[in-house]
Amino acid sequence: MAGAIARSVANPVRRLRLRVRGAVQGVGFRPFAYRLARRMRLSGFVLNDGAGVLIEIEGPDADRFPDMIRNEAPPLARIDSIDVLELDPAGGEGFDIRESLVGRSATRIGADAATCSECRREQTDPSSRFFGYAFVNCTHCGPRFTITRALPYDRAQTSMASFPMCAACAADYADPENRRFHAEPVACPDCGPRLSHPIAGVAAKIAEGGIVALKGIGGFHLLCDARNDAAIDLLRTRKARDRKPFAVMVRDIDAARALARLTEAEEALLASSASPIVLVEPRAHELSGLIAPGLARTGIMLAYSPLHHLLFDALAESSHCFPALVATSANPGGQPLVADNAEAERRLAAIADLIVTHDRDIAVRADDSVMQVIDGVPAFIRRARGFVPEPVDIGTDGPSVIAVGADLKNTICVTRGREAFLSQHVGDLDNAEAIRFQREAVSHLCSILDVKPEFAACDLHPDFRSVRIAESLNLAVVPVQHHVAHIAAVTAEHQLSGLVLGLALDGHGFGADGTSWGGEMLALDGHRWHRAGSLAPLPLPGGDRAAREPWRMGVAALQAAGCIALAPQLWPGDSGVAQLTAMFERGTQVPVTSSLGRLFDAAAAITGVRRVQSYEGQAAMEFEALARNPRVLQSGFAISGGRLGFHPLILHLALQDQDAPAAADLFHGTLIEGLAEWAAEGARNLGTRRIALGGGCMMNRVLAAGLARSLRERGLDPYLPRLAPANDGGIALGQAAFARQVIVNEYASVEESRTCA
Repeated sequence: MAGAIARSVANPVRRLRLRVRGAVQGVGFRPFAYRLARRMRLSGFVLNDGAGVLIEIEGPDADRFPDMIRNEAPPLARIDSIDVLELDPAGGEGFDIRESLVGRSATRIGADAATCSECRREQTDPSSRFFGYAFVNCTHCGPRFTITRALPYDRAQTSMASFPMCAACAADYADPENRRFHAEPVACPDCGPRLSHPIAGVAAKIAEGGIVALKGIGGFHLLCDARNDAAIDLLRTRKARDRKPFAVMVRDIDAARALARLTEAEEALLASSASPIVLVEPRAHELSGLIAPGLARTGIMLAYSPLHHLLFDALAESSHCFPALVATSANPGGQPLVADNAEAERRLAAIADLIVTHDRDIAVRADDSVMQVIDGVPAFIRRARGFVPEPVDIGTDGPSVIAVGADLKNTICVTRGREAFLSQHVGDLDNAEAIRFQREAVSHLCSILDVKPEFAACDLHPDFRSVRIAESLNLAVVPVQHHVAHIAAVTAEHQLSGLVLGLALDGHGFGADGTSWGGEMLALDGHRWHRAGSLAPLPLPGGDRAAREPWRMGVAALQAAGCIALAPQLWPGDSGVAQLTAMFERGTQVPVTSSLGRLFDAAAAITGVRRVQSYEGQAAMEFEALARNPRVLQSGFAISGGRLGFHPLILHLALQDQDAPAAADLFHGTLIEGLAEWAAEGARNLGTRRIALGGGCMMNRVLAAGLARSLRERGLDPYLPRLAPANDGGIALGQAAFARQVIVNEYASVEESRTCA
């Protein structure tokens, strides 16, 4: 008796109220809390509401509960915070899961997740009611974002609302001990969605060399055999996609290992619940050379939906055992991803030999995410399925801003408190469908976040379609210079305050002086910035045509280097080169640009790698693919008055008779050395060690990793984009973050009006 009294005094009964915020709805959090509380013999309840998950627990071990929740949370849960309030003990027995409370939302839904091992096991188990079912899922996997129309995340708010649960699924859904407790997409062959065609027929069509349009999680894929040159060539012809790389889908991680040389970090990315496309080094002769022509790396992803797994099962059972499928987004003509059944029949009939649909609507379309490992850490090329709508914590609170991004690789961003929510990849805003999709993304993101933005942020470019969209929102508009946004995106995700030196390196952005920028040294400090330097300007003959025709930039670079006479020797008999050379010799004035992207184009043209490109960045990507061991040309660059020029390097490349790989090594090595020296000088002048690296050129692995390493060797602290793409897909994050700084510091009436309200 005395021992029991001593224990009760040492460990008294306490009642705690826990407010759990983050991605904690639709991930099995309530049954997890239920099982944990029962295991610990605690009484109380758990429920979902607009702010996240609310828990009250009572018992002698209540104080241990918050740490155990954080340490043992379900695999798809993302806990941002746990606020604990002590209450007076209320007594009572047992622990309950209560109904959701509807209110203003301050939580978020989870991203779509790849099929878990348990669901995959059930799908292949003849004794399971989910055997061979294309839509099996549980609280640990399956669609989330792409089927959700509004919060709270309950079945009635998703595209599963039209599928009443059968008795067996309803029992699973109601059982806290079941893996499918409140798994909103739960369904089985008796009550759930159905495919329009049998899997065996889909496999047969691919086996005979056909092209299949298959409805997936976030939209349709176009599929064909990744070893069949004729099928891939036909797909390129029908989709009007000349050389732009395709992605490849494989059955599992073992298949990926067989097709590519994977690092540990790449394997972890491929096998993650997000299941992105990952750029990796393919093994020779395993895949068709038509998949990623001229490139050193191929985008590979694992089968991530139950439907994908069934397709690979069917292919394996046939006489043709395919190790891989081309799996490219079904977006003909550069338009947004096709996601609707009727739309697929209308827009894909001329591309696919077979269109396979199902009757579960895609509420929100989302492309596959694309990633690569740079400097040992994952980095985005495209951020979409599997990651959206996970927020970026930007470190400080502030007014709600909606940023509309750039016209290329568009995304939008909405801030709520200290969180910034990037939308899925929208694409280029060069057609009516893309603009309509962007408006859908704006409406949906604001809806699921329950946010009414107070300000809009956009680019400075006077002719951007995104700027017109920002102006149509009936909000105060804060314009943000393109390259400032690139650097602000990096400082926001790394939560850097105070003075930071930024190198913004890309193809084009409208400069504050009205000229074309793209190789900028920027000093960024809160809401203030200035241009501390730039790359030496190059002529831009033909304006936008120069970006499509690298030979123009080759001639322009020779002109800037003072050796225009070499142009006819490099391209003998070319009438266009002759005309442009004559124009320069007459002293004709053309626009100029400080773009590093155009310098890449010039070098690729001069070295014979690429004269004309069929997709954005092709010349630079093919030039990067040739680089193996970068080396430095001594005196290959010059720094003067804050400007960095590579005229000696250009002249050397034009004069030396060397093969393209050697030229690529020399160009990349000298570029890295020059940029590092330039940044070091700028950092000394400003009195900072922090260097933010942004812009589309930072997707070049050789350049980004080499520059980061070279800056560290000089005692500087480089920061690379990690949580948003370095290219224009991350612009919206930088626009939103920088605009908030401007609003808080320059709109004096904002905080006063918010306080009065």
